[in-house]
Amino acid sequence: MNRQNLRRAAVALSCLISALVASGPVAHGAALPRATSPKITWKTSTLAASSTVTATTLVSTNSSGKKTWSVSGSCSIKGTKITTKSSGTCKVKLTIAAKGSYKARTSTKKMTITAASTTTTTPASNAGSLTASGCASSVRFPDLSSAPGAGGSYAKPKVSVSCSSGTMTVTSNGMIGYSFVSKTPNGLKEQSFTWNVPTAPKAAASTTSIDKQLGTVAFTVTGIPIYGPMEGPVPPAEAFGDPVYNNLLDSCKGHTGYNADYHYHAILATNACYLNETIIGYANDGFPIYSNPGYTYVSGYKMTGNPKSNAWSAYTYVGGGSNTLDACNGRTDADGSYRYYITEAFPYIIGCYKGTPTKQVGAAAAPMVMKTSAFVCEIA
Repeated sequence: MNRQNLRRAAVALSCLISALVASGPVAHGAALPRATSPKITWKTSTLAASSTVTATTLVSTNSSGKKTWSVSGSCSIKGTKITTKSSGTCKVKLTIAAKGSYKARTSTKKMTITAASTTTTTPASNAGSLTASGCASSVRFPDLSSAPGAGGSYAKPKVSVSCSSGTMTVTSNGMIGYSFVSKTPNGLKEQSFTWNVPTAPKAAASTTSIDKQLGTVAFTVTGIPIYGPMEGPVPPAEAFGDPVYNNLLDSCKGHTGYNADYHYHAILATNACYLNETIIGYANDGFPIYSNPGYTYVSGYKMTGNPKSNAWSAYTYVGGGSNTLDACNGRTDADGSYRYYITEAFPYIIGCYKGTPTKQVGAAAAPMVMKTSAFVCEIA
């Protein structure tokens, strides 16, 4: 292990020890906690008419026990895919098997099936594109000048893009185009991001792991940083856990860090999130990140542990069928070009770098900073 890796390991260990100390001692010989009923939170009470939705997206829970779904009424289910009729109600039932400290639990939700709204939202892709000086025609960044922004007195989003000498340069103030919903104790403020990535990326001889990278691994065409599928070392009970599993993200799959910096850990490619473009972002190695309508392509990772903490240890890449993505969450298209895809399941955006990542500078290279009232940890 080289000196830099030893430093990282020492800092991470120090942070965890400090967090454990800050959380207070555990009494010697204390009785083990009794099994408790898991939390089940239904995220909606309506379903769109004549549509298909994945059942797992309807709830959030803190239990990783086996989930069994059933429905009745104006809907049907195959696996975890619920298909609705044109009207009526759909009763959705979820049963979670006992696991670990959680007892078995059943929860039922009556959903109203609603017709599609006649009010349309202008997609970001149809609202015009930024001028991408010197870039290929495939490089399209949405013009967010008419986006409402985060609300209140927050600054509006500002993004610029240009290409020169084989490098694409993107600058952003890190502000979102939709209403800010606080999911962490941190606020939201303007940033100063500059990303530089190759315009003609190439696959490297071997992939580069991101399982120890706490910070930006990619960015969206709306100028927002993308982090990997894990959080930092605090709180201790959720150290390095999966923020999707732990329900730490807003409806667009983002939240703010300790520098009041908004970032994504997953992606929801919808008009409301201004990310319905075919290419929704770029990784630090320059390869594009594509939207995945209907989630045609699926992750090859399976949950083999509890992702409440140490997310990368809780998932194992096992592969799958022809529509299963590789360990980096991407695939080579028919034209020979490589691309990443967003997925419903871990790692959500990127599992590793297929190409050689560009070393970013400034705020775009800043490590995730974790704080409590007693200590500060930086892991670079």
